[in-house]
Amino acid sequence: MSEAGHASSRPGLIARIWTVLWRPSGRFALATLVIFGGVWGILFWGGFNWGMEEANTLQFCTSCHEMRDTVYQEYKQTIHYQNQFGVRATCPDCHVPRDWWFKIRRKIQASNELWHKILGTINTPEKFEQHRLELAEDVWASMKATDSRECRNCHNASAMDIHQMSPAAQQAMMPGLQAGLTCIDCHKGIAHHLPKSSDISSDRAGK
Repeated sequence: MSEAGHASSRPGLIARIWTVLWRPSGRFALATLVIFGGVWGILFWGGFNWGMEEANTLQFCTSCHEMRDTVYQEYKQTIHYQNQFGVRATCPDCHVPRDWWFKIRRKIQASNELWHKILGTINTPEKFEQHRLELAEDVWASMKATDSRECRNCHNASAMDIHQMSPAAQQAMMPGLQAGLTCIDCHKGIAHHLPKSSDISSDRAGK
């Protein structure tokens, strides 16, 4: 037999891969295991992302009384909840990054909140007020560290028309922008009450 005839009798690469995939391995063919694993992988990933999105809603964030009876009630009285534009910024808009990696990291950090839920650290209004300054400073520090990243999802300085703001707002905004301040430097207390022990004056609370 000639070399050409011998070569043509060999199975092609695709045919050999197909044979390996469907060759029985124990009880199941390799292809069956690959398909089965792929389907379960898709289901797991879909379920994981569904759970992430469900845990990223206003309803979820206010499902515990510690949030529902305190900061949620305060937030409902602010412009972020109800305004003339009909645009509502909810808890995740302000407290959870949109980028996937940073969102995952924030969710992992949130496991500490579950631990304090079990401990009952802030399970009464009195306990919550005792810890309000500590809680607020943690959030402020986080926002400062990210240059108020979540605020900038909606508020972009380059898109602002300073001249349409009130004279008081213009007077406050321009020096802040020129000094490179970030949103949270001036707008503490924009959605929740300031801690009573905070030394931030009301005119810098964003109210």
